[in-house]
Amino acid sequence: MNSNSNSNSNSRSVTVIGLGPMGQAMAGAFLDSGYDVTVWNRTASRADALVARGAVLAPSVKEALASNELVVLSLTDYDAVYATLGPAEAALSGRTLVNLSSDTPEKARAAARWAAERGAVQLTGGVTVPPSGIGQAESSTFYSGPRQVFDRHRPALEVITGRTDHRGEDPGLAALMYQIGMVMFWTSMLSYWQAIALADANGLTAADILPHAVETANSLPGFFSFYAERIDAGRHAGDVDRLAMGMASVEHVLHTNADAGVDTVLPAAVVELFRRGMDAGHAADSFSSLLESMKKTDA
Repeated sequence: MNSNSNSNSNSRSVTVIGLGPMGQAMAGAFLDSGYDVTVWNRTASRADALVARGAVLAPSVKEALASNELVVLSLTDYDAVYATLGPAEAALSGRTLVNLSSDTPEKARAAARWAAERGAVQLTGGVTVPPSGIGQAESSTFYSGPRQVFDRHRPALEVITGRTDHRGEDPGLAALMYQIGMVMFWTSMLSYWQAIALADANGLTAADILPHAVETANSLPGFFSFYAERIDAGRHAGDVDRLAMGMASVEHVLHTNADAGVDTVLPAAVVELFRRGMDAGHAADSFSSLLESMKKTDA
């Protein structure tokens, strides 16, 4: 263990393990902020540009861990974390692992226990921006885990993204918030691809429908706010909208796509969710009542 192993909140040194586009962006942001940066990646050549800028390429994971107390992990998932750190677990003692790898809340909790059993502490992180947003003041990351550890390393975390949102001691909470965002992102983007496919089948381009798509997307925050208050109050009254009206609309969407000859898997899935609500007797309720059939059951 070298002299950096007991670094404190004033430390300007960090290890970054995993040099995909996100890891490279993080290591680059630390270099830009004047940090001493040690890096490791299974494919060592990915570190070439960073080494040219002043980073130190560790010859092994063990030496990468030994270089600094603060270790940022940017790996594909938690299985990759175990595969990478497992052979060098003896070097984990005393380390703070800022685990920015994507995975489930339960796997984040299990990884935190795994780290603790080896003398390390995990801060789970969920970065809400792509690599291009790393190092930007307006970008944000969710964190969870020991608050004292978060506070001690906050200056370094703010190098990754200017905004840091500590969600609590439970190491799974940051992963949960990240996955909530991903639920919305992937489904929303798929709806955009669906719209473009429908437009294309009718001789329109993505550029042709872009203003309408943006206008539609920009209307959603108002709906989010309106329904959040009613949902938290347990209200699904059909005073503003009715599921039966929505059912007719989503069937029209499905039929329009079918008539155009484009794939209907996504609109058909939406129709199925609406039909489930209708069958449950919610025709006269708001379409927010669909939430009840989507919630976790007691069974």
